[in-house]
Amino acid sequence: MKKVMVTLGILVLLVSTFFGARYARNETLYVGGGLWEPPSNWNPFLPWGSVSGTIGLVYETLFNYDPITGQMEPWLVKDGKWVDKNTYEITLRDNLKWSDGKKFTTQDVKFTFELGKKYEDVYYHNLWESLDRIELGSNNKVRFIFKEPSYHSWEVNLYSIPILPEHIWKNKSKNEIIEGANEYPVGSGMYKVEGWSQDRCIFVRNDDWWGNEVFGKPVPKRVIEIVISSNNVALGMLLQGTLDWSNFFLPGIPRLAKIYENIKTWYKESPYMLSSSTAYLFMNTKKPPMDNAQFRKAVAYAIDKQNIVNKVYENQVIAADSLGFLPTPAWKKYEDKKVLEKYGFNYSPATAKKLLDEAGYVDRNGDGWRDLPDGSTIDLLIVVPYGWTDWMESVKSIAEDLRKVGIKAEAKFPDQGKYEEDMSTGNFDMLINDYGSTSSVSPWTLLNFVANPLIMDEMWDGNFGRYENEKLFSLIKEINKTPFSEEAKLKELFSEAEKILLKEMPAIPVWHNGLWFQASTYAWENWPDENNPYGYPCSWPGQWQFGAVKILLNLKAK
Repeated sequence: MKKVMVTLGILVLLVSTFFGARYARNETLYVGGGLWEPPSNWNPFLPWGSVSGTIGLVYETLFNYDPITGQMEPWLVKDGKWVDKNTYEITLRDNLKWSDGKKFTTQDVKFTFELGKKYEDVYYHNLWESLDRIELGSNNKVRFIFKEPSYHSWEVNLYSIPILPEHIWKNKSKNEIIEGANEYPVGSGMYKVEGWSQDRCIFVRNDDWWGNEVFGKPVPKRVIEIVISSNNVALGMLLQGTLDWSNFFLPGIPRLAKIYENIKTWYKESPYMLSSSTAYLFMNTKKPPMDNAQFRKAVAYAIDKQNIVNKVYENQVIAADSLGFLPTPAWKKYEDKKVLEKYGFNYSPATAKKLLDEAGYVDRNGDGWRDLPDGSTIDLLIVVPYGWTDWMESVKSIAEDLRKVGIKAEAKFPDQGKYEEDMSTGNFDMLINDYGSTSSVSPWTLLNFVANPLIMDEMWDGNFGRYENEKLFSLIKEINKTPFSEEAKLKELFSEAEKILLKEMPAIPVWHNGLWFQASTYAWENWPDENNPYGYPCSWPGQWQFGAVKILLNLKAK
């Protein structure tokens, strides 16, 4: 083992040399899993297209959100509250400043939010459908005055919208704001962009960060995000000690974590990972037989979720229940257990066959496959992007399950661009997606993802199966307009919505994707885990403010 460690030390020394500089290993944190292509964009208006860390490390949000506790945590603000039904007031912290030394003011907050009003292409433009105006007060106060508040989506905005320096952005053109690369950005965060190459982005600590006096000084001097070509390469680097923090799905980790003491996961035993999102099987409700609720329910009964968990994911994830709510405090309190017990489903091929028979989906031409009641054949394709190996294996399993109950189905793997184009335009039979099912302060976001009321030519925010139900749409809207303080009313509304989802089954929750997290203790220790859950270990784009920044405040160099 000592010989192995000497070899690892040489490898680490080599990898710690970049741009002609040698970085001290006990000051440098190597992160992988959030950067998949050469870094080229630090534009916060492209939250999923910019380099991971643009939001969180460089630009900060008013609040952070901790999925583990389900709580929002004041960050740039001292506090925030509803002072009346239509007015939300925040108080900024004292002594905030930008990385160029300029003072951070309430005007920066107003400017940032009003960019969404000015430009329709800004991703939070829809906020202004309910927001009327922003007023600046004394003592660092900002008031958001609403025409009709959308309480749940508003709180998501509080930890999703990064605040920008007006003195930098006010003179930018629309194109620069929406699409500009924004190299070497000026932010308020604990790190700055120091440089980049084809295979990495280097963030260097902002030693004048305002938060040093509030939260303490970030421990690593540099955070280096690495472009890693494959899961196997990531695994090798993790075992070698040249990758400290991995957010990759790594087959074999359950076994390797028991062999290598320097490899850490969130849980020591199955499921090893926290749950990050819910993988849904969306069915195109505009095409037969997916337009029939009984057929959709039969599909739900036909899928062996646990088989996917066991064989594809090696028990690194958990199967979703019939509603798909993530096992987080913020969501589970709104899950009606009685409704779930009455209308939920379990794996039962016999029940699936019975439902199909009753609905008239039987073999009418003797070819061994079920047909539509009018005699037309059923031949379904289930799609996921090529290269997403775990999803590919999962839909192969789902297709096999459907064939076992007589439904002709095959898996298909287009490239990601084609997959997303067909998903948004409704050009598919069935597909797996989880884009809008990540943890949030309210399961309203999940309902809005599964059954987004906006039926348009192109659907990007969810409801990819184009399911229409005015009663459900109305409930989703009413939930959003009900304050969190009215918990009893919210539970009633959620219960009604859950009943419709379970009876209609427009999309089937299959499994909870894991927050893939593996850490090496070769150079750093005090990683968060189930016994020390101080931070949510996610370096994916747009999620550093979910608690990953707290990890940078608590790590210890060895």
